[in-house]
Amino acid sequence: MDIRYSIGRREFQRCTTEEMREEFLITDLYKPDEVVAVYSHIDRMVTLGCMPVNEEVPIEKGMDIWSKFGTKFLLERRELGVFNIGGAGKIVTDGKTYELGYKDCMYIACGTKEILLSSADKKNPAKFYMVSAPAHTTYETKFISINDAAKNPVGAAETANKRVIYQFIHPDVVKTCQLMMGLTCLESGNVWNTMPAHTHERRMEVYTYLEVPENDVVFHMMGEPTQTRHLVVRNEEAVISPSWSIHSGCGTSNYSFIWAMGGENQEFTDMDTIDTTDLR
Repeated sequence: MDIRYSIGRREFQRCTTEEMREEFLITDLYKPDEVVAVYSHIDRMVTLGCMPVNEEVPIEKGMDIWSKFGTKFLLERRELGVFNIGGAGKIVTDGKTYELGYKDCMYIACGTKEILLSSADKKNPAKFYMVSAPAHTTYETKFISINDAAKNPVGAAETANKRVIYQFIHPDVVKTCQLMMGLTCLESGNVWNTMPAHTHERRMEVYTYLEVPENDVVFHMMGEPTQTRHLVVRNEEAVISPSWSIHSGCGTSNYSFIWAMGGENQEFTDMDTIDTTDLR
């Protein structure tokens, strides 16, 4: 498991491109029959990826849970959100089976001991993108399809940010301790997300970009509003965003991204918006 110890906003101003990428960018999440995990000391969020091909993969495969988490199993004191961004797949949680298609989601509650991941077709394997946050109690594990998500069209073609925000793991859909996750899809011809930009001092966020065409990229903007930098991000790569950082992107094509948040509250509108003309 890769552990990111985080750097502060002052140190961030002196980072080279490589240092930024090493600290905040997550790549190569999907390796056949492996679980890739990145533990961030920012709110102790864990980002995971799994692409089961030839076997049913336990979520703890390759991890020494006691040495990394000090618990008997991964979700002893954690909750987990899962999106399938690949072919049809299956998740078994403590003996109960769930079928997940493309862009289906699951919330897996604190206290779940066994999580097994598999694909329906090894020639078109599932890709399970997962984010885990600390949790203080147990709620209900729930499957959430895109039809169950809260749908919010926003933006406009004139500002190149016409998009739909789907809220999956959200208080209006499922009860959780702190984790929130959703999917934003930009319409064709639109390239900007989360602009005007904002921060939220009370929550951190992880973005993972998908549906980025092979020869295109997203320029992910981050940093304090007056000290912005960017990362060049490719398909199925993720970015860790501290609470003091903006998190906005502009692509060379339209794309989608999954956002995950954890922190002090679950108020989606709790944002400190920055006027675009004030960015530096």
